[in-house]
Parts: sequence; C-alpha cells; structure tokens
Amino acid sequence: MRILYLDLDTLRPDHLGCYGYHRNTSPNIDAIARRGVRFANYYCSDAPCLPSRAALVTGRFGIHTGVVGHGGTAADMRPEGIYRGFSSWLSTGTIAGMLRMAGFRTALVSPFAERHGAWWFYAGFDEIYNTGKSGMESAEDVTPTVREWIKRNAKSDNWFLHVNYWDPHAPYRAPLEFGNPFQNDPLPSWLTEEVLEKHREMVGPHGARELNMYDSYVSSEFPRHLGEVRNMTDFRKLIDGYDCGIRYMDQHIGHILDDLDKESVLDETAVIVSADHAENLGELNLYAEHATADYITCRIPMIISWPGGSSDRQVRSLHYNLDLLPTLAELLGQEPNPRWDGKSYASVIGGGEDAGREYLVVSQCAHTCQRGVRFGRWMYIRTWHDFYHLFPDEMLFDVQADPHEQVNLAMDEPELCEKASDLLESWREEMARTMPAGYGDPMETVLAEGGPYHARKQLQRYCQFLEKTGRSWAIPELRRRHPQEPWK
Repeated sequence: MRILYLDLDTLRPDHLGCYGYHRNTSPNIDAIARRGVRFANYYCSDAPCLPSRAALVTGRFGIHTGVVGHGGTAADMRPEGIYRGFSSWLSTGTIAGMLRMAGFRTALVSPFAERHGAWWFYAGFDEIYNTGKSGMESAEDVTPTVREWIKRNAKSDNWFLHVNYWDPHAPYRAPLEFGNPFQNDPLPSWLTEEVLEKHREMVGPHGARELNMYDSYVSSEFPRHLGEVRNMTDFRKLIDGYDCGIRYMDQHIGHILDDLDKESVLDETAVIVSADHAENLGELNLYAEHATADYITCRIPMIISWPGGSSDRQVRSLHYNLDLLPTLAELLGQEPNPRWDGKSYASVIGGGEDAGREYLVVSQCAHTCQRGVRFGRWMYIRTWHDFYHLFPDEMLFDVQADPHEQVNLAMDEPELCEKASDLLESWREEMARTMPAGYGDPMETVLAEGGPYHARKQLQRYCQFLEKTGRSWAIPELRRRHPQEPWK
C-alpha cells in the first residue's frame, strides 16, 4: 500500500474544476477526483494554519489540544501531564505515528513545523525534508525534493508521503513567467462594483483597503499581490493571482503523478488531496485572508482516490478534517485511539453509505475569536473578538442561497439563531466532559491574554490608518468595543 497526501495550503474547493469552478485551475486535481471520492461539505475544525494542522494530525479538536491560535499559550500543544508515558502519545497517536505502527515508512516534505515552531508536527515521521523558506515556498522549491524521493522509493511497498504546497497562500507568488491563463476568463459574479464600493467604506484588517492587514503596503517581491482593491481591475488581479497559484501548483502535482505513473505504481497508490483552510476573497470584507470561523475560511476540499474504492463520487454530508485519522486507521485495519475526537467515514471510500455528522462546530482564534455552527443549509457565527471589523455578535447565512455570505439573516431568524446557539453550547459541554484535567476552553485563554495574536496591540496603529483613509467614523465604536487596547 502506498499513500500520497497532498496538503495544499489555503485552497478553496470552489476554485477547483471538480467542485464546479468555471475556470480551468486544476486539471490534475480534477483527474484525481474522477478516480475517487469528493467531499462537498468538509471543514477544518479549527482555523487557520496552525490550529487546523494540529487537529488534522492528532484527530482532536483545538479545544482539546489547546492549539487554537497563532501565538501565546494557545499556540502550543498542551502537556500530557501525569498521564505521559516514557514516550509521548504523539509518537503513535498522530496520522504519521499510526501509519508507522501499521508498518508504513513515513516521509514529510514541508516547512510547516519551522514556520510555526510546531515541532510536534514531525511526530511519527521517519524522514523529514524542510524546504527551507518557512512557508514562502513556491512549487519549484518543493517539487524537486518530492520527485527525487519518488525516484528512490516509489516501487517500495507501504509508504506514506506527505507533501505540502503553499502557492495559493498570500502573497500570491506564481512566477511571472508562468503568465496568466485566466486573463480573459470571467470573474466570480457575486462581487460587483457596488459590493466593492461598500467594502471600501467598511473597516477591518485585510479589508478592501488594507490587504497588508493594517495598511496597504505593497512588496515588490510579489508583483502578483496587491495592497488594496480599488476597482474591478484590481479585483481581477486578486482573483487571477490566487487562481494562477492554484494552476501553477496543479501543474507541479501533475509532474508527481506522471512520475508515479512512470514507475508503474500510480494505480496502486492512494492519493489524498486536501487543505488546512480556505481563503476569503472578498467575503465579509476580507481579502486574501483566512480570518473567520465561517463557510468560506473553514470549508476545504477533500478528495480521496483509494485503490479499489469508489470513483467519481460526491459525498454531501458533513465531516471534519480531524475525521481523516480514524478513517485511515479503519481502512488499514488499525484500532482507533480513544483520544481521537474524529469519526471514521471509511465505509464511504469503499462505496457504502455515509454516516456524516448532524452539525459541525468550527473555531477561529488567530485573527477573530469566533465559533461557527454549520447545520442544514445554515452557517451561524458567534463573535467574541471582531478583529476590528465591527462584526455583530451573531451572524446567520443561508449558504445554499447565499454562499458568499452577503445577507446576514440573524435578525430575521431568531429561532434558527437560538437553535444554533443551543448546538454550540451542547458541543462545549461535550468538550468539557472530555477535557484534560485542569484545563478549560483555550478561547478564554486567548481573550485573557489580550485577544487573538494578529489583533494584539494593533488598534492604535490601525486607527491612524483609518484617519488617513477617511474612515475615522469607526474609531469611537472600535474604542468602545476594545477598551483594553492602549490609547494615547
């Protein structure tokens, strides 16, 4: 058995052809989807990068691992305490650790652990290849290492190769010589001149006028990236930059698939395609960022092409990224670990019925402090820290009719908000019952330590930018909402 896991940072499913996108961004990923199962409602439990991969590799919610943010206490995995054995449970309880116990040779090509100081990410791997640019890699920095590994190992049995590409992550970085295959393609139709003009009057880091988070600085190192979105020409540059990153990465994935085919092992190799989180491209006035616990940031692709499994099948029920670990364990005949929060969907891969979840709870504590509840056709979002966007405490979106979250229905649907709030509270109670001794909700820790990492001690600086750009109207309300921030 051979398994290739393609970990594609910041990849939106609705920008892939196999998920219905109108641009030809992903011919090689689409080919994998035709050979496998495609999940339409797959979500990271905790966003963005660091919390999401902590949940993925451990099969546990961030509220249990403690990793929900990008800095402070909530960026570190909780100690195991008195229950720690001679070796940490991570050596056998992660995806790589479980696979190594099952007889696989495990290899990782990724700079992720160094980028976030997340050394637990290496747990269970026999071979580790750090591509060396701390997440600023382009595909040409990653692919040669992967191809060389395949050349040496493809014909061996029982290997797991985890490959991490970064090209869809901002700043958008496809080499200029790659060109722009989308320059004549239509843009996503939902964002009109009127919507953009409204966004330009709104406030919030990574908004239309401050893509550099708190200002509109542009780096000459990344000519495809923007400092602000002034008009529809800029919006095209933004979308084309993101889509070129996907297409350039997809081209490199094609090289890997070709190499496996030349080694005569492609048909015998399980190929899994997924992401840590997606990317808001204007939704909620967030551009080129993944800062919310919403339908856009947390919905990710999941494609599994498994030898002997279902082909060209779409699954619509609800699943988390942390469900992958128990799924792989079941597919390989391994016992589930009692620490895992994930639930196996192995039956789906073999063509059986799908036992999805009734609802999902997703969390974000790196930019905002939010939790979202995905149920039925609805996405409910509760905000404790608004990342200076002046979000209301509650938002509710009909993501079937309004997938870009333009119309907040919370005031019109109080009963649905109450239902979602009850589901959120039930989830929190369930998590509390299974919490490690002595620990509480890490979101409360984030708030107690001064708020999300990317929002700490930034408001005074940001208000100066708001004054400069004619939006000082928002400053009194920002001060009221965030009285703990230092002011002159």
